[in-house]
Amino acid sequence: MKTLSTQLSFFLHDVEMRQNLRLLAKYLLALVFVIVLFTVVFHVIMWRIEGKEHSWITGLYWTLTVMSTLGFGDITFESDIGRLFSVVVLVTGIIMLLIVLPFAFIRFFYAPWLEAQIHSRAPNELPKGMTGHVILTSRDAMTDGLTARFRRENIPYVLINEDPGTASDWVGEGYSAAVGDVDSKETYVRMRADSARLVVAGRSDMVNTNITLTAREVAEHVPIAAITNDDDAVDILELSGATHVLPLKRWLGEQLSNRINAQSAGLYPIGVYEDLRIADLPVHNTPLAGKTIRETRLRNLTGVSIVGVWERGRIVAALPDKRLSGQHVLVVAGNEDQLSELDDMLVIYDVNPNAVLLIGGGTVGAAAARALAKKGVRVHLVERDARRCQLLRSTCHKVFHGDASDYDLLQEAGISEAPSVLLTTNDDAINVYLAAYCRRLNRDLRIVSRITYERNLEAIYRAGADFVLSYSTLGLDVIMSIINDRDLIVLGEGVDLIGRPVPRSLEGMTLAESGIGARTGLNVIAIKSDTATRTAPPGSTVLEAGAELVFIGTDSQSRAFSDMFA
Repeated sequence: MKTLSTQLSFFLHDVEMRQNLRLLAKYLLALVFVIVLFTVVFHVIMWRIEGKEHSWITGLYWTLTVMSTLGFGDITFESDIGRLFSVVVLVTGIIMLLIVLPFAFIRFFYAPWLEAQIHSRAPNELPKGMTGHVILTSRDAMTDGLTARFRRENIPYVLINEDPGTASDWVGEGYSAAVGDVDSKETYVRMRADSARLVVAGRSDMVNTNITLTAREVAEHVPIAAITNDDDAVDILELSGATHVLPLKRWLGEQLSNRINAQSAGLYPIGVYEDLRIADLPVHNTPLAGKTIRETRLRNLTGVSIVGVWERGRIVAALPDKRLSGQHVLVVAGNEDQLSELDDMLVIYDVNPNAVLLIGGGTVGAAAARALAKKGVRVHLVERDARRCQLLRSTCHKVFHGDASDYDLLQEAGISEAPSVLLTTNDDAINVYLAAYCRRLNRDLRIVSRITYERNLEAIYRAGADFVLSYSTLGLDVIMSIINDRDLIVLGEGVDLIGRPVPRSLEGMTLAESGIGARTGLNVIAIKSDTATRTAPPGSTVLEAGAELVFIGTDSQSRAFSDMFA
């Protein structure tokens, strides 16, 4: 009944459909008029010309059998006028009943009815009792990854759109979508915003301000995360009631700036989990190159654990016999003192005083330039927009106006001597091209790049990039850190911090006996129990029932763990 009422409501409220139904009704009236007219003419010809008399039911019967081309032949005209009239009725019937009527029915009734059925797939209200869900007000580059993570962690969500057709299409694609105006208080009442886990405002700054103010009327204490690309809008969104304001493009530039090589070897902090700090360590031009992980003895020397190894965009298990090359980047974990000690050991290596090359001076590039300048790292900017060059002239050591594909310009900017190049243009194809071009010009260069679409990840790594991060991945990590109430950890494309309960098949085993790392590639960085969280657990740690394992790994590795042990 609810579906039927939704379809009727769609019929009654859609202007175009009401017009279609009126046109269909007019056509049916015209058809009835023609049938009545032919019935009357039938009687006139039969009585006046042929001298026969029939009932009105017989006249209607003859008209319909001739117009529908059935032509039983039990009633016929003998005069030429009667037969000519029969031809007119027959041709009119073919046109009106066999050609026009089916198309009119499909166009003005069946198609709108079918569309109403499709539109009714997306509800306009969530079930009563729905709690702990996330309300998404837009579909963007991060939606696919975010909703996939929600499904994996059993977090309910709803994706709102004001157009019933669009919302229904999303339902057909497998999303949990609903119909509602994002600036309407009634929408958030129907979406149970007062019992939601989080509301995500992901539209323009002006619309996000409206979303925040409207949702806050319904959900006074529910967290609201508002995404912005303009630092000037941060204060406005906070005053509007946003709990978290996410300037993702600025953060993307800062995250990318943390992954470049500059001046000397060292660690690049990427996040904190409980008391455990996680960092990247490029092996290039350090004593670690050429050694196996066992031979590095980092855990014995500093207490730092190697929890993963990056191999050109793919993270692999840190197995003891894994031999390291200059292209590898280690993911290490330890407390603040341990990481500081390791950093001090490496500071004398890979000295390169030359400037970092930054290609692209947009919002992301400008944020990266400012972050590097604060660290005292010199930056050479290559940008073809003269206005951006002027804006960043005071931030960068040198600015080169022109196209980055110009060989002479790149040589002048210092591509041959630079320790790293940072690609921040907003076009994936350009970044892939520049990654290949820069790799050809300098084989020892560390190339860090942004991308927009995950489908281009493999291409840019094949082109020569060493580290890649997308806007969507950063946004996903930020939102998940808010939902899970933990500090932000950005590991890289396709790599997450994953929590799983200890499977029954592993209860009572030690971590070493379980073989999780060797068999799945996942790297256990912590074990949580009801009483405490043990970070960087040694292989002798016993896996207790009810505890939770915290891994670093990919979705495919997580699925392998579930298939193998659960």
